[in-house]
Amino acid sequence: MRKVSFAEFGGPEVLRLIDAEEPHAGPGRIRVVVKAAGVNPADWRIREGQVLGAHPVRLPSGVGLDAAGVVDEVGPGVEGVAVGDRVFGEGESTYAERAVLSAWAPMPEGLSFEEAAGYPSVVETALRIIREVGVRPGQTLLVSGASGGVGSAVLQIARARGVAVIGTAGAANQDYLRDLGAVPTTYGAGWVERVRRLGPVHAALDVAGSGVVPELVELTGHPDRVVSIADLSAPDHGVRFSGVAGSVTDALAEAVGLITRGRLRIPVERSYPLAEAAAAQRDSQAGHSRGRRVLVP
Repeated sequence: MRKVSFAEFGGPEVLRLIDAEEPHAGPGRIRVVVKAAGVNPADWRIREGQVLGAHPVRLPSGVGLDAAGVVDEVGPGVEGVAVGDRVFGEGESTYAERAVLSAWAPMPEGLSFEEAAGYPSVVETALRIIREVGVRPGQTLLVSGASGGVGSAVLQIARARGVAVIGTAGAANQDYLRDLGAVPTTYGAGWVERVRRLGPVHAALDVAGSGVVPELVELTGHPDRVVSIADLSAPDHGVRFSGVAGSVTDALAEAVGLITRGRLRIPVERSYPLAEAAAAQRDSQAGHSRGRRVLVP
């Protein structure tokens, strides 16, 4: 079996495509033949050793959290899923031809494997930070760096809950944000004043880590109204850094409902072969994404 691995912390160049023994599904787990694996910012943060508190790593380590595929092994104690089922979910070392998942759900009708692989961690993160920032129906939520996977999910989920959304992104992604129901504006010089002209902001999320946490505090009026998932210095400004995942199983169940009702759709910006995992992570780290990046074994 082929999988992506790294033996030292560092840049994308430490990733290697190796031959490895197949994993097996232990109690409460399933194994899938991976048809696509999601590429998340958490993946390269783990590769760099940035988040060892939340994601301990024993080297050499596999890579990847999210996958969509076909079940080919069911562990002891698992019910409601069978060999041959199409599922998407979260596990470990998903940049591989086979991977073990610890949380999963049936793939919604109409989704490709590439699309489905982009949802698990993204939707869990989006639901968690919307909850943590405490925004309510009728209020306005500002999302900084809104065109990527998490931002795309946040905009749609917030709108489905009756929250107005403002999103910042590059000039090329303004129409994309508008299509997701957001009032878009560009980042860069003068962005704070551009946001002010759009009206009051009750809460804000930093999903890009572009050093704007102080400005988000200024716009909302209080550090408690801001949550970041990308700026490790956020606590220095009194802002919550959200890095500990909640229930992926619950998040997937909510995602299935939203997708089925046509309230959530995250496009795939680009698919890469497994051998190009380093390029996929490099592109993810560069930002400016529209939707998701995935690997296809």
